[in-house]
Amino acid sequence: MKATIISVGTELLFGQTTDTNSVYLSRQLQLLGIDVMYHHTVGDNAARFRRILELSYDDCDLVVTTGGLGPTQDDLTKETVAEALGDALAPDPASLASIEAFFARIGREMTDNNRKQALLPSKADIFPNREGTAPGFALETGGRAAVCLPGPPREMTAMFERSARPWLAGRAEGIIYHRTLRTFGIGESALEAALEDLISAQTDPTLATYAKEGECSLRIASKRADAAEAQRAVAEMQGAVMDRIGRYVYSDSDEELAQVVAGRLIERGLSISSAESCTGGMFAAALTDIPGISAVFDRGIVAYSDRAKTEELGVPRETIERHGAVSRETALAMARGLKALTGSRVAVSVTGIAGPEGATDEKPVGLAHMACVFDDRERCEEIRTRNVSRVWNRRYAVLHMLSMLLREISD
Repeated sequence: MKATIISVGTELLFGQTTDTNSVYLSRQLQLLGIDVMYHHTVGDNAARFRRILELSYDDCDLVVTTGGLGPTQDDLTKETVAEALGDALAPDPASLASIEAFFARIGREMTDNNRKQALLPSKADIFPNREGTAPGFALETGGRAAVCLPGPPREMTAMFERSARPWLAGRAEGIIYHRTLRTFGIGESALEAALEDLISAQTDPTLATYAKEGECSLRIASKRADAAEAQRAVAEMQGAVMDRIGRYVYSDSDEELAQVVAGRLIERGLSISSAESCTGGMFAAALTDIPGISAVFDRGIVAYSDRAKTEELGVPRETIERHGAVSRETALAMARGLKALTGSRVAVSVTGIAGPEGATDEKPVGLAHMACVFDDRERCEEIRTRNVSRVWNRRYAVLHMLSMLLREISD
């Protein structure tokens, strides 16, 4: 089964609302073994919506829509879909009773235009809306199917889980199983080059690479008759992939790097503190976003100025004068001083030039030094991003700190 997802609403075209529904639906349909071929967004205009529907059915047998099921005159999804599939709207007594009960429950008078929401395609399977007033439906005629869901994400998600998913599962062919490998330290082009023969020869399982701010992901997916068969195929391909790029993979469960690091720290019971200059506390924020990290995270110090590095962390003044605030020696002194101050088993530090000012020929924008002292072991690393974006440089430095820390505590 091939599907098109159509998001209906002029507010989406104007950028007033972010379309999170399509992302959710794409993931869920793929898991059901339904291939999502297209995403479309169309305003509240029946003629344009009808053209998109016809275009979609040229190549797909399923259309999933969100939005346009409300009570106002510009809510035209039901009418347009019914017309395209050769059906007509008719009152649905059960839906009307549900809408009336909703307004009675919240103590508000129901206006006449809300009755419009109980007009539904006569041949459709109706999906009750327990979170709002607009029912959804599924309509199937002549080899074409449509699943129409409300626009508000909370209503759409609940209706998909309760009603649309079971309806679609009975019609889907096969099942898709996938795993997403997350990597750091290898670019998308290098990743693809390392796997070029596997990608070129792929049929099933399939491999797809994705880049995201300094990281790359690899999705391995298989569509088979049953879940166990698909899982075996993915596991076999994952083994071949790990033989090539395993040293860059930090998760095979699509976890964020901070989640993996926090999990390892908690699992091993390793206390940790951080001292940051150029990142201004972003490393500490990344870790403390993770539930349960309070079991191991002691403190984060933002030592932005030279004075702070000296007074808070005990960095010798002569170290900064001789080597500069942005140097291997200063980063290591920050981590040593932090460990002595806190008693944490792990102390991590960073100092760098985020930009766009403050650079020299010897120390360009994007240069950062980071250090990790773990028990009696010390590690110091340097990065040069060659990037003038202050936001990107700071974020990438945090990723590199997390990667360095993961390698250190995993040895």
